[in-house]
Amino acid sequence: MPQLAPFYYMNEIVFSFGLIVLILYILSKYILPRIVRLFVSRTYINKI
Repeated sequence: MPQLAPFYYMNEIVFSFGLIVLILYILSKYILPRIVRLFVSRTYINKI
């Protein structure tokens, strides 16, 4: 059973933390600026 190995949970924690950091980086670098830019352009068009 791998759960009895002492590094099993440490490996799970490190992998999960790394995955969360990677997802947050991708969101903040690529996806969220596009959404903000779209929202700003929509509000600018509505004010005209």
